[in-house]
Amino acid sequence: MKKKIVILSGAGMSAESGISTFRDSNGLWNNYRIEDVATPQGFAKNPQLVLDFYNQRRKELLTVEPNAGHYGLAALEADFEVEIITQNVDNLHERAGSSHVLHLHGELMKSCPVSNPNKPYEIPADRPEINVGDTDLNGDQLRPFIVWFGEAVPNIEQAIQIVESADIFVIIGTSLNVYPAAGLLNYVTQGQPIYLIDPNEVKAYRNDIQLIRAGAAEGVQRLTELLSGR
Repeated sequence: MKKKIVILSGAGMSAESGISTFRDSNGLWNNYRIEDVATPQGFAKNPQLVLDFYNQRRKELLTVEPNAGHYGLAALEADFEVEIITQNVDNLHERAGSSHVLHLHGELMKSCPVSNPNKPYEIPADRPEINVGDTDLNGDQLRPFIVWFGEAVPNIEQAIQIVESADIFVIIGTSLNVYPAAGLLNYVTQGQPIYLIDPNEVKAYRNDIQLIRAGAAEGVQRLTELLSGR
């Protein structure tokens, strides 16, 4: 029976693919206020500004490819049961071939009606924009299928169950500052190995974490070598 690896990935996972991150020194939040583009109140105040922000993120996503870290995690499925819980809204894990990916904060390539944020629709790559006036079949305005600040995280309970079943827990490219995702670390069964892959110092509140000080691509390679006993 294969051991189960559960991955928690954040913005650093996709940074090497060229995806703009939010919290780095030159991140997206330096150009936009969170309140303006990532809250229900911001959308109510200026919906086209919010839609344009995510239209640009979507167009950017269509120009990049998964990096070696994404492909390395997909390759682990040959020897392990792998489940990925990601804070990222991109689809790079799926494009690299990972079979089991749970998105905590929504998916950039999906939309949903304002009246029902839990009813997603695929956005075609050849028509990646949402604009004011774009509606579903019921006439409801479409919005990004994104969990904004102040909204509930609908998949968190499922994520907790996945983490509780992990034989090995791996954190990649997340500051562990965003809750409730950061709290998933509390649900790792005592005694199970925990690895943290990040090129920067991350303040983790446990002393049983094995640090791999590297970016996603190099870090996943080193993790793979550790897990294979090389």
